[in-house]
Amino acid sequence: MSGDQAMRNVHMAASVLLGYPDEGLVEALPVLSRTVAGLPAGGGPGEAAARLTAFLDHVAATPLPELAAHYVAIFDLKRRCCPYLTYYTYGDTRKRGMALLRFKHAYREAGFEVADELPDHLAVVCELSGRGATQAAGRLLREHRAGLETLLHALRTEASPYAEVVAAVLATLPEPTARERAAALRLAAEGPPAEEVGLEPFGLDASLDSAGLNAAGMARGGTR
Repeated sequence: MSGDQAMRNVHMAASVLLGYPDEGLVEALPVLSRTVAGLPAGGGPGEAAARLTAFLDHVAATPLPELAAHYVAIFDLKRRCCPYLTYYTYGDTRKRGMALLRFKHAYREAGFEVADELPDHLAVVCELSGRGATQAAGRLLREHRAGLETLLHALRTEASPYAEVVAAVLATLPEPTARERAAALRLAAEGPPAEEVGLEPFGLDASLDSAGLNAAGMARGGTR
C-alpha cells in the first residue's frame, strides 16, 4: 500500500468516525475495522492504525445512545472542542469568513461541493482526502495544525475517546515545525479571537456553527 493510499484510508476512516454516531456507524464498523487493520505497520500509518483501533474498540463496546450522548456533550456543548478548524485561529471574526472561503475554493478546485456543513469541519476535510484530493486536504490540515493540536489537547483534557481519532489524523502529517509548535502553545494559552462578526456576507451560514456539528460531508448527507 502506498503512502498516499494509507493516508487516504486513515482520513476516510476518521471522517466516518468523526460523524454523529448512528446506526450507519454501527453498520460501517466491519469495513472500518478491515480498513484500519490493513494499514502498514510502523511510522505514521502504524500510529494512526493504533489510534483508530483504540477508538473502534471503544465504539464496539459502548451502547449507541451513550456514544451519541458523549458526542453531543463534547462537540455541541464545549466550544474548546470545536471540530471547525478555522475557529481556533480566527474565532467568530470576519477573517474567519475569508478563511472559510479558502476551504470552499480548495474543494471546488478538487471537484467537490460541500453539502449541509461548513467546509472547515475536520470530518469534511478528511473526507476530501479520502476521496482522492489528498494533496489539497493535506495542505488545509497542515495550515491549521495548531488548531488540530489545540483540539487534541482539549479532547484529552476531557478524557474523550475522540482524542484517538484526532491523534490518528495528526499522525499522517509531517513533524511540526518550531513555528507550528509555538502557534499551538499560543492558542492553548490565549484561545481564539473573541470578536463577534457574522459569516453571512461570505455566503456561509453561521447558524451551522452550533447546529451542524454532525459530519454531513460532501456526499453522505447525514443528519441527526
